[in-house]
Order: sequence, then C-alpha cells, then structure tokens
Amino acid sequence: MPTVNFSAVAPEIVVLCGAGAVLMIDLFVSDARRHVSFWLTQIVLLIAAWMSLATMQAEPASAFSGMVADDMLAATLKFMSCAAVSLGLFLSRSYCVARGLFRAETFVLALFTLLGTMVMIAASSFVTLYLGLELQALSLYAMVAMHRTSNIASEAAMKYFVLGALASGILLYGMSMIYGATGSLDIAVVARELAGAGGSRTMLLFGLVFVVSGIAFKLGAVPYHMWVPDVYDGAPTVMTLLIGTAPKLAAFAFMLRLLGVALGGLWLDWQGMLIVLALLSMVFGNIVAIAQTNIKRMLAYSSIANMGFMLMGFLAANPNGYSAAMFYVIAYVLTSLASFGMVMLLSREGFEADRLDDFKGLNQRSPWWAFMMLLVMFSLAGIPPTVGFYSKFTVIQAAVDAGFVWLAVVAVLSSLVGAFYYLRVVKLMYFDDAIDTEPIDARADSRALLTMNGLALLIFGVLPQPLLGVCVVALAHSGLL
Repeated sequence: MPTVNFSAVAPEIVVLCGAGAVLMIDLFVSDARRHVSFWLTQIVLLIAAWMSLATMQAEPASAFSGMVADDMLAATLKFMSCAAVSLGLFLSRSYCVARGLFRAETFVLALFTLLGTMVMIAASSFVTLYLGLELQALSLYAMVAMHRTSNIASEAAMKYFVLGALASGILLYGMSMIYGATGSLDIAVVARELAGAGGSRTMLLFGLVFVVSGIAFKLGAVPYHMWVPDVYDGAPTVMTLLIGTAPKLAAFAFMLRLLGVALGGLWLDWQGMLIVLALLSMVFGNIVAIAQTNIKRMLAYSSIANMGFMLMGFLAANPNGYSAAMFYVIAYVLTSLASFGMVMLLSREGFEADRLDDFKGLNQRSPWWAFMMLLVMFSLAGIPPTVGFYSKFTVIQAAVDAGFVWLAVVAVLSSLVGAFYYLRVVKLMYFDDAIDTEPIDARADSRALLTMNGLALLIFGVLPQPLLGVCVVALAHSGLL
C-alpha cells in the first residue's frame, strides 16, 4: 500500500491553501486596503513555519511511497525558508508601496516560490526534486518581470527564462540518464545501486556531468553565472532579495540529496567538477565585483563568489563538510536579507539607491544605519567578529581536512580581493561627503527587523555554536549520511 503521511507535507499544504486564499480574498479588497492581503500572507508564513517545527521528527521517515522525505533537515530548512520570505516581505513593505508592487501578485508569487523551495527541500525522488525546481523557477521568472514598464526588468526576465529553461533541460536529461543506468528515480534506491556497483558507469558519468551543470546554473556558479548580474540588477530590489535568499537554501538541499546521497558513490568524480566550479566562482566573482559601480551588480558577483565558498564544504563529502556548507548558506542568506534590506531602506519613491555613490556620507545622515551596513559588508568580507568570518572559516577548514590545502589558500587570497570592494562601501559611508541629504524614512517594523537582522550577524559571529549545532544535529538526524 502507498505510504500517505500528510503531516510530512503539512507546511506545503498550508502555503498552497494560503496562496489560493490570498488570490480569492484580494478580489474583494480595494487598493487602499492591500494590507489585508499582506497580513494574510504573513499569517500563512507564520503557520507554515510553526507546522515545520511541530511536525519535526527525530527519526527520519518517508511519505507518498518514498517521494517525500520527512526528516529533521527538511523541517529545519523549511522553517528557515519561511522566516526568510517573511522577513523579506516585511523589509520591502515601503519599497513595494512606493513602486506599485504592494499587491496580491507579489505575495502569491512569493508563496509559490516558497512552495517550490519546500518541495525541493523535502524531495527524496528525482521527480519531486524536478517538480519543486520548476515550480520555484516559474514563479521567479514572473517575479523578475513584475515591473512591466521597465525594459531592463523585461530583458532580465527573458534572459533568466531562456537560460533557466536550457539548464532545466540539461538537468532533466542528466536525471534521465541516471534513471536509465540504475532503473529507479528514488534517491535511496539510486544510492544502493551505486553502492553495489550497479548500472553502466559510462552512462552514469555522462548523467553526472549534466546534473552538475544544471545544479551549477541554479547556484549561479562560474561558468554558468551569466544570468546572475542581469537578473539582480534588472529585477526590483524586493524580487532580488527573494531570489537571493530562500532559493539558496533549496539549492543546498538539492545538492545534498542529489550529489551527497543519490550519487554519493560517485563522489570522486563529482568532487573534481566541484573543485573547478568553486575555484572559478571564487576568483572570477571577487575580481569582477571590483569594477562594479552598481551595488546590486556588486552583490550579484559577490553571490557568485559566495557560492564558490559554499561548494568547498561539499568537497569533503562527509558530515563535517556538509554541515559547514549548510552553516555557510544560512549565514549568507541572513547577510543577503540585511544587504538588500539596506538598499530598500535608502530607496524612496522615484529613487533607487542602487549605486555605490548613493551610500556616500551615510554616517552623516544616520550613524546607526551606517553601522548596520558596516556589519553587512564585514560579514560578506569574512571579517571578525561577524558570522561571515566563522562561516568562511568552517568551509575552508573542511577543505583543508579533505586535503585541499592549495584550494584553501586560493580561497583566502580571493577573500582578500573581495575585502577591497566590501571595504570600499565602508569608506564611502564614513569618509566621503553625502550626495543625497534626504531623510531616511521607513516603517517602524522594517527598522526594528532590519536592526535585529544586522545585530544577528554580530551575535552569530561571536556565538556561532548554537547555529552550527543546529546544522550538525539536523544532518545527523536526517538519516542521509
């Protein structure tokens, strides 16, 4: 009999029903009362986050005939994804109102992006993984194109859609080759087949190349990075925030379940591919970011470099490396929320604070927000005592333990290159005269949450053990490794 366990997908059910409810209720809500749709979305996210923790199990299980995994890793990442989307919508509230984006379409697309993210996180079959990936991707394509009057946004959406479709096809082709070699789409069965040296090795290696290529595109790793700067720059900042946060958590789960579990028997083969991707991403991302004058493009190349660091954790192919990679991606999501939150804080109606010069003299306008941006830049650069330093330290340590000392040296040198353009923003804030003297106006809730987010970068940098412990425990009780 098929194993049906609705508690395993309770958060997904809540998000799906919530998205439908927001769409229906918004039909009867006037433009002046769009806050009803906003708060309904936040309630849905709160319930989904609570359900993720309430249904968490210490012992891993499966549901729907092995299509869905019900383990601690899935519950933890689902909760963090809900929290990231909720915080992102709070931080972007004033920004959306000023640009006509404070409407149900934005909230519903955010919920469907989250739904795809959660399906990917809990997938234990190639079918479920691909279903979640496509649901997330289609929602993100629409979000990038939400600003219909912007030619830049439309161009970015078209590039994202065309390249994303190509990458999805490559990934699907790789999965089909692995299915042909092992005779199964179930992740656990594929792992057992590889452990027993089953299947055609030639077909498996060809499938592995296509799968790694598809994953690299979703991460934005070099040389599959070409969509990242255009999408980050062209999309409204609220959409850029949503693209750069929760989907990164899904990408980590996708890699872990596909490479670490299903194709764990081929780790020597995919390890070499990840070395090339990590090396190119760290070096290229940090070097090209130096030439950027637009902070969103700078953060896009920073994202490319950071994904290179995250890949270093996977090179160890052991629980320590995977936990370091998980800690890194959570720290990066936390930092990205604060960075794009600061960009939206300084933006106002008719003005987009997306140039580096817009941050000149920020300390003169508001010493507190200059300090928050300083924490963000220090965390991205990996400067203590922020969480970015400890996250970089853990993945570099994992690479050293795996015997890749030379790659760790390259990572440290690329971090020094990256420190230049991060500290350039600090220099502009504290040592240059302000060009924009308009007062910084934002909602009280956005200010409070952005402050808490910024201080979290400092707190988790001083006391990283609780967050790192969550990663270790979630992986240890997932039954994956």
